[in-house]
Formats: sequence, structure tokens, C-alpha cells
Amino acid sequence: MADWNPNLYLRFADERTQPARDLAARVVLSTEQPRIIDLGCGPGNSTAVLRVRWPQAREITGLDSSPAMIETARKAQPEGRWEVGDASAWTDPTGEGYDLVFSNAVFHWVPNHAELFPRLLALVKPGGALAVQMPAKAYPALHKLIVETADAEPAWREATQKSRGVIRVLEPGAYYDLLSPQAARVEIWETRYHHVMDQAGAVIDWLRSTGLRPWLDALPSDEDRARFEEKLRAGAGVIYPAQADGKVRFPFGRIFLVAYRA
Repeated sequence: MADWNPNLYLRFADERTQPARDLAARVVLSTEQPRIIDLGCGPGNSTAVLRVRWPQAREITGLDSSPAMIETARKAQPEGRWEVGDASAWTDPTGEGYDLVFSNAVFHWVPNHAELFPRLLALVKPGGALAVQMPAKAYPALHKLIVETADAEPAWREATQKSRGVIRVLEPGAYYDLLSPQAARVEIWETRYHHVMDQAGAVIDWLRSTGLRPWLDALPSDEDRARFEEKLRAGAGVIYPAQADGKVRFPFGRIFLVAYRA
């Protein structure tokens, strides 16, 4: 896929950052000066949440695979510690361990959670935490529309075969079973946010920087991408009817987990 677009991502900065705030607020650390890493930090909005939550932190590092995202984060928070890297392959070269390994809306893009999550928890110091948030069953009606739109034209159906199943999230019980052998305590919960948009087309704008990227990038031309989006915008108006004030609600489900290392 092409590099991420920080400006498009931050168009809905408040809505994207709220889950990071909710996740950070739930974490309780035993030290006031923790060593923290934010995996898949994007443009640094989630990392800024961590700086507010733990102002005396000894070290807070933001890591993201997108050079554009890291450059945006570095400009917004020049005092920060930033690294370009693959969150799915990340390891701690110092061997010191972290008091908090944090990730907001990243690992649904990454395969093999059965190997990934226990490995990440092993990089946490005893008493520290692995804290993760991912979209879960976030927009089922819209996802069905995306698939049906792609299937409507043979060229689109063929081009988008690898786009299907890109987002990978297990059931909550699976994460408990993966993490509990190393954990003193595992907390898992789900939240459904109702984001208020000016109109249904804004829902497609939201997804253009995230969940729609694998589909749009797979299409053969800019003309195909424009027609694909046009069909989605028309369908979104049916899925998300206007409220009494003319705005629309975009329900979006997310799964949260905090595992404390034994």
C-alpha cells in the first residue's frame, strides 16, 4: 500500500484519539516514571495522550512504519522520541523491558496474533502492562456494502481479492487464552462509539485513510477509485440515515485489552 496520509487521518483526530484516552485511563502502573513505547503511533496523537497520562515518564517512544506519520509526529512534538519501524516485528534491543507496551488501532492490520501478543507481553517488565485497542466488528453494514460494490464489476472483484480479510481481530476469549499464561491479570472490554458526522459521505472520508486503503489501492486506476467511492457514498446514505438535525451517527465498535505481566 502507499504511505499513510497524516492530514487525512487527522481530519477526525478527536474521534480517533478518544479510544487511546480511554485505554490509557484504564492502565495502572506501579511506577511513576515508566518506560513506554507506543507501537503504531501514527502522527503522534496517541503518544501525546501517554505524555499527559504519565508526565514523569522516564522514556516515551513513538514507533510507526510510515515515514510520513513519524515526520508529522516529530513536527508536532519535537521533544518526543520517534522511530520508523514495523510494529509487528519490533523487539527491545536493550533487553531492559518496558513498563508499558501500548498500541492504539494498529494490530488489526497484522497477522498471526497467536504469536504476536504473547511475544509483546514477554517484552513487558514484571508488573507492567501490554495495552491494545483494535476495531472489532466496527462497521458490519458498511463492510458488506464495500464487498458488494467490489463484486459488482468483474475487474474490481478480481483486483480486490487480496483486500478481503486484511483486517484480523480474534474473539475476546482468544486473547484471554493467549495472554493469561504470562499475565497476573487480563482485562478485556468492548465499546461502541457513536461518532456524529455532518453527512453520510463523511463516513467514507473517515475510512479512506484506514479501512478502505486496501480496497482503493488495489483498484486499477484513479477513475476506478473515483467510481468506487461514488458508489460507496451513495450506499452510505442508505445505511446511515440523517438524524433530526441532519447529521448522521457512525457506530464504530472497538475491543480493548490490558494484560499485566506476572
